[in-house]
Amino acid sequence: MTPLFRRSRPGGDPAAALKREAQAWVVRLASGRASVADGEAFRRWCGQSAEHARIFKETRSAWQQLAPAARQVQAAQARRGRSARPARRAFLGGAMAACGAWLAFKPPLGLWPAVDELTADVRSGTGEQRRVALAGDASVQLNTQTRINLSRSGQAQQIDLLAGEVELATAGQPVSLTAGAGRINATSGCVNVRYTDGQVRVTCLEGSARVTSRQDSLELTAAQQVVLGAAGASGPRRVDLDAVTAWRRGVLEFNGVPLAQVVDEINRYRPGRIVLVGDRLAGSLVQARFSLDQLADAALLIRDVYGAQVTSLPGGIVLLS
Repeated sequence: MTPLFRRSRPGGDPAAALKREAQAWVVRLASGRASVADGEAFRRWCGQSAEHARIFKETRSAWQQLAPAARQVQAAQARRGRSARPARRAFLGGAMAACGAWLAFKPPLGLWPAVDELTADVRSGTGEQRRVALAGDASVQLNTQTRINLSRSGQAQQIDLLAGEVELATAGQPVSLTAGAGRINATSGCVNVRYTDGQVRVTCLEGSARVTSRQDSLELTAAQQVVLGAAGASGPRRVDLDAVTAWRRGVLEFNGVPLAQVVDEINRYRPGRIVLVGDRLAGSLVQARFSLDQLADAALLIRDVYGAQVTSLPGGIVLLS
């Protein structure tokens, strides 16, 4: 692939060069032709420094502002009674501006990180797990596609889980974690917190933890789980801790789970995207155990078990029908 950028000449303005690079990335991501390789290159570029992420975010915001401006031009031209062709061009200009801003903010099929993902204090990529040591004896383990911000309030470590899944461990250091509308406080113990699709799932693995939402406040002990959603807290209930922590052992375990949910979970760990086409397979119940380092073959295993037709597309996209 032809390199998107070249090094600036000695003596050039680094800030201006960085802005030009950010503009080029906005155009590339908004073109509708960006590949997974482009997405990975963008992730590396944006991850070079906080300044790279900041400049890109500013450039994206300016791009977003083009959409209403283009719509105003369209309306003005329509009032002047111009032909349909220029008006159509103005409409397409507005649509392209809006589409470009959306692509940078919400990449199709999650094929590259959205810009907001790159501005978190700590993040993990697809299939990546990482550990972060906190103050005192506390630590947090990030699962795949997870973003957190870190801060302190007095003696307490503050964690803001923006998306994904973490395992928080502490043996005396007070830690407060927010996720969605919930807050989890722990001083001694180990807690798994998952925040996906607007739902927060909190599981106490060891010790105890206090979970607070807008409507509820309750204490969890080992093997208890509560789910926080728009309607408040559901639970607590006892759960199988081996299933909750399977990702820490490098596996995914499913026990009577609909195939649609299984595919959604696999997609969190696998580059590209598996897409179920139609409803024929979606409700099939799955009893399976997948190794995280073998998820590249997951689509073929589903084909063999359920007789699905597999269509492979560029960028790691696989259609199952």
